[in-house]
Parts: sequence; structure tokens; C-alpha cells
Amino acid sequence: MHLNTYLNYGGNCAEAFRFYEKHIGGKITALMTYAQMPDPSQAPPGMSDQVLHARIVIAGTEILASDAPPDRFQPMRSAYLALAVDTDEEAERIHALLADGGEIFMPMEETFFAHRFSMLRDKFGTSWMIIHDRPMP
Repeated sequence: MHLNTYLNYGGNCAEAFRFYEKHIGGKITALMTYAQMPDPSQAPPGMSDQVLHARIVIAGTEILASDAPPDRFQPMRSAYLALAVDTDEEAERIHALLADGGEIFMPMEETFFAHRFSMLRDKFGTSWMIIHDRPMP
């Protein structure tokens, strides 16, 4: 058995994955548009250049995604990609990168459980928790 996270985007899946690959060390392993399906005439109207299926590995975890047709797309709610990093500097760097153009729910700060922790939604609509864990006794 294997469990993956699958994200739906509202037309910017390829842009998001390329951003994550360039800036946070992800590696895109697949990216297919509706135009590349065996019978592209079966694609929803206006979706031929949108992502039908994509895969990216970030920090050893595979994430799957696609662009949802506009009538079915809903922004991500109540689910986060939780990215654990090894230093305060890396937490601050990634937080600033993902917060640019996004929405901060909890600013980067020290907490009782982490040296650095933040919660935000990036400009692509993906919700993130960034954490530099504090060792627990």
C-alpha cells in the first residue's frame, strides 16, 4: 500500500511545479497536458494546455497534481503540505519565497514546539506549514 497527496490547481499547476522545482529543490518527474492524452478531443473545453497529471518529489515525498476544470476547482482548505527544514535560515528563506504574493495565516516565529514555524497559502493556492522542529524531551 502507498499513500500520496494529490493537489488540484485552478490552471497554474505547471507554473507552481516549476516554481517548486526551481526554488525549493523539487524534482518534476512527470507533467502531461490534456493535449497529450491519447484522444485530446475528449479534453474538457479550454483545458488542452492545462495539466492532466503531474508528479513532483519534494524533500523525498511524491506529490501528484492536475489542473481542475474551472467549474470544479475549489481552493485548498484545511490541508497543508508540512515542510520540515534543518535550519532557521532555511525556514525563513522558504517562508519568504512562498509568502511572496500569497497569504500568511501565521507569520514565521518561534513557538514552544519549533525554532521556526509558519502557515501560509502561496500564490498558486497551495497551503504550507514550514517548520524547523525543536527537539522534544
